[in-house]
Amino acid sequence: MPAPEFATEWRDHADPRVQYRPFFVVRLMSPSNNTNDAERGYIIPIGGAEEKLNNPEILDRFVTICGGKNARISIIPTASERDDTGRNYEKLFRRLGVRHARVLPFETREECQSSPDLDYIDKSDGIFMTGGNQLRLSTTLGGTEAARRIRRRNAAGMHVAGTSAGAAFMAEHMIAGGAEGSTPSPDMVTMAPGLGLTNKFIIDQHFSERDRLGRLLTALAYNPFAVGIGLDEDTAAFIRPGDDLEVVGSGGITIIDPTDLSYSSMDRARRGEPVSLVGVKLHILIAGGRFLTATREAHAEQLQ
Repeated sequence: MPAPEFATEWRDHADPRVQYRPFFVVRLMSPSNNTNDAERGYIIPIGGAEEKLNNPEILDRFVTICGGKNARISIIPTASERDDTGRNYEKLFRRLGVRHARVLPFETREECQSSPDLDYIDKSDGIFMTGGNQLRLSTTLGGTEAARRIRRRNAAGMHVAGTSAGAAFMAEHMIAGGAEGSTPSPDMVTMAPGLGLTNKFIIDQHFSERDRLGRLLTALAYNPFAVGIGLDEDTAAFIRPGDDLEVVGSGGITIIDPTDLSYSSMDRARRGEPVSLVGVKLHILIAGGRFLTATREAHAEQLQ
């Protein structure tokens, strides 16, 4: 495969009001095609600060779908600047009964292209990407052999989870940063390409805790094709093959569906001005709630 190139031509034609980061061409970031009729693995974005000790429901569920104690789980701590992040998650997964938990210390693009750890991705039942800075993930893994293998293995059935920055990185369109607030505005969000496991969603995390409704609405106003997922802390979306999702955890998930968007003032709004959006649908789902992507139907948790 030829070496990645900078997508400067695409940037020249981008909306000047949106902040875009330099990135490698999107053709290297697109979701992999499903092969040999194998089911795609789960995609599990977590809003950050997931419970790790008393009732680690999200991590327990991830371990279970990966195969339980015999699962092979790879931990990618690239987003974090802390040296102990990967090892701490390795110990945590072992405490949850996983016999084969291993840190893949991808710190440079060179390691993402040729490290012997790449082969362990092919043997893994699950990948877990830690929190930190999602731009460390996109600029280190983007367009590399590591990213290609993760996409290919997910298409063939391997499950991929990510918390905080790891969650934001999962989709094709990644929120790299932005301002707090509830009202969308043209310069409220910074976008960059993500890992590309799905192009159906745009994901934000620490959602209610950091007042991020406005920046997710802004991202969707620029790209009304996708559904927005706003994840509260200690809350995860377990996205099944077929892109239906279920809420797990102690908080809520904000689903923003722009399918019926009938009016947007984004094309005439200036920097710092509010943006009008008419017809956007919003759902708040808690544990047990579901969203069916194909029909855009939300279902509340079942009463016991």
